[in-house]
Amino acid sequence: MRSTVGVVGWHRTLRKTLHSLSAPSSPAFLGPNLPDVWVPRDHTSPPTHFPESLQWANGHSNAVILEGKSIAKQIKVKVADEIRRMKSGIGKFPRLAVVLVGDRRDSHTFIQIKLKACDQVGIETVVAQLPQKCAESELLDVVSSFNDETDVHGIIVQLPLPQHLDEEKVINVLSPEKDVDGFHPLNMGNLAIRGRKPFFIPCAPRGCVELLLRHGVEIKGKRAVIIGRSKIAGLPTSLLLQRHHATVSMLHSYTKNPEQITSEADIVVADVGIPNIVRGNWLKKGAVVIDMGTNQVKDRRDHSFHVSGDVCFEEAVKVASAITPVPGGVGPVTISMLLSNILDSAKRSFEMI
Repeated sequence: MRSTVGVVGWHRTLRKTLHSLSAPSSPAFLGPNLPDVWVPRDHTSPPTHFPESLQWANGHSNAVILEGKSIAKQIKVKVADEIRRMKSGIGKFPRLAVVLVGDRRDSHTFIQIKLKACDQVGIETVVAQLPQKCAESELLDVVSSFNDETDVHGIIVQLPLPQHLDEEKVINVLSPEKDVDGFHPLNMGNLAIRGRKPFFIPCAPRGCVELLLRHGVEIKGKRAVIIGRSKIAGLPTSLLLQRHHATVSMLHSYTKNPEQITSEADIVVADVGIPNIVRGNWLKKGAVVIDMGTNQVKDRRDHSFHVSGDVCFEEAVKVASAITPVPGGVGPVTISMLLSNILDSAKRSFEMI
């Protein structure tokens, strides 16, 4: 890897032997088997988790819990099967490069989760770790080097970066055809423009919509409110829901009367980073709530930490018709979407799609 080898610590995970999976009689669709968001299609099977009788109900107080773990497991099995058949058919497999800067505990935790998931489905990984105070030129050189590696099909630059590094500049250098996080301006821009397709859809928004679709929640024609406009989740989620023909409002720190706007929504997606900011009285009866928040909250009694979402679950569950838990909701599906994006990139590289 050029001259960067001297300043970068490399770690290559070993690929474990996967449990044998029963091969389908015909080639499976790619991992999550998402409906084409540009050409609407019918569901291939009826929803099993979210009965029609509960959708948009006005009087009940028992919300359906939109668990993501079982959905993520199904997607991972399909991705693993696709990779297994790829290896046996052409002798090739997907490969992910991860760029990690500094020693943030949360960043290292997220990377370990991603590496473990890749290993489980047969994706080879290589990690380039740079010191906290690395020069921006070093980081750009590493990313550019991975761009040039033909056997690298996906690249992740773990965010956030240290403050002295320009995130936008780094993302712009990343090849949009290997940008499996979906953050490159070309991918985000194509997601925003009707009639165009990005190479990749950001993983958290894709996981959010996958949860809705697999639980049989109707999106078309519904009013959706996105609370938060981050480039990682809020903004691309709003674009993706519009692709599915929802009427979307985006709330942010300058929005006046956010409670009133949220209380009119059929679908509420929270991406704020503030624990329990969305209360039960923000929601209308029967709303579907997707909580994308992941916040470390310290317990005042024993000083331990637990994970909390942006939605006050105890209040919202009494009002909503369906709600995601935190943890165990959007998070697992987000990781499976990453695996799907990596597989997509490899198949494109091998001219299999």
